[in-house]
Amino acid sequence: MRVPAARIVFSEADRAQITAATTEILTSGQLTLGAYTREFEEAFARAHGAPFAVAVNSGTAALEIILRAVGVAGADVVLPTNTFAATAFAVLRAGGRPVFADVNPHTLALSAATVEAALTKDTRVVVIVHIGGLIPADIGEVEALCAKRGLVLVEDAAHAHGSTRAGRHAGSFGAAAAFSFYPTKVITSGEGGMILTADERVRDEALLYRDQGKAGFLGNVHIREGYAWRMSELHAVTGLVHLRRLPEFLANRARIAARYDAAIDDLPGVRRVQVPPGDITNYYKYIVLPGPGVDRSSLRKELKERHGVGLAGEVYEAPLHQQPVFEEHAGGTLPVAEDLCARHICLPVHSDMTDQEADHVLTALSAALRTLTLAG
Repeated sequence: MRVPAARIVFSEADRAQITAATTEILTSGQLTLGAYTREFEEAFARAHGAPFAVAVNSGTAALEIILRAVGVAGADVVLPTNTFAATAFAVLRAGGRPVFADVNPHTLALSAATVEAALTKDTRVVVIVHIGGLIPADIGEVEALCAKRGLVLVEDAAHAHGSTRAGRHAGSFGAAAAFSFYPTKVITSGEGGMILTADERVRDEALLYRDQGKAGFLGNVHIREGYAWRMSELHAVTGLVHLRRLPEFLANRARIAARYDAAIDDLPGVRRVQVPPGDITNYYKYIVLPGPGVDRSSLRKELKERHGVGLAGEVYEAPLHQQPVFEEHAGGTLPVAEDLCARHICLPVHSDMTDQEADHVLTALSAALRTLTLAG
């Protein structure tokens, strides 16, 4: 049996619905900012309990627009070092300065303590990232710290479609949240992103920024330095159709994760990232931490070549403060993130994964770890 690292799931009925809608869109000539975009925005906001949603052409654009709307130009922005480079790129392009912080070893996300350690006199915004779809259990402490210090909390929820913490959806903890619909995400539109917010001003700013800063769709009076950040109707209908499958996808991914949990808790020398009881995570990534003596490259190779199991991409394999492009913003060492980035793995989880595939992954993991331990 072979289990790929990722699998994008569109049923035959999904494909037929998207095809029919695409024909309608192309016939109408309304290829952007039309009815499907509005419907997708409304449906995504409703699914996450948010008042407002603004669709854009990528998760990176969504985050940059939020940062522009809350005003980071000339200010420091605290963010975790173990995030995708786009988080920091968005800060830079919005005129801010990224300040990299260490993370909680149990969540791979910022904590109040790691945020406080990274604060400067010029800090204005904190960007918390829901790594692998998990909203950190201690996010309330980060909220409280930001409120106490007068800081704006922003969520990079690129991974977190449908996730909740203590009954609150991803996107409800900060001034605004950015989601991604890149092909590997639990919900995809091919390419695209979404801004969720309860702040009317942020919503209004986002509407301006996404369409070249124009005061109106049909005019050419520009009141912001915007960009071509619109989502096309073709992408919107793809995301809308996929979004309708979210409850089914969440249930299937949770079932597979429970199967993984039971086996990994009995597997010596490894631990998993824990989800608090009652919380929902979409398991965009299922994160496992082998012991320090296991070489990740060898493990990936063993699983792929001998067992046909592809590991999903790490979150992330190299912390940003150690990457050349961010050299001028790097501070000292961030030991927790450095350790976690160097050795964690992500087991494959697909929205249509079968129990047989999950069991094969678990058997392969146990065998691979045993082989590498004996070889070492």
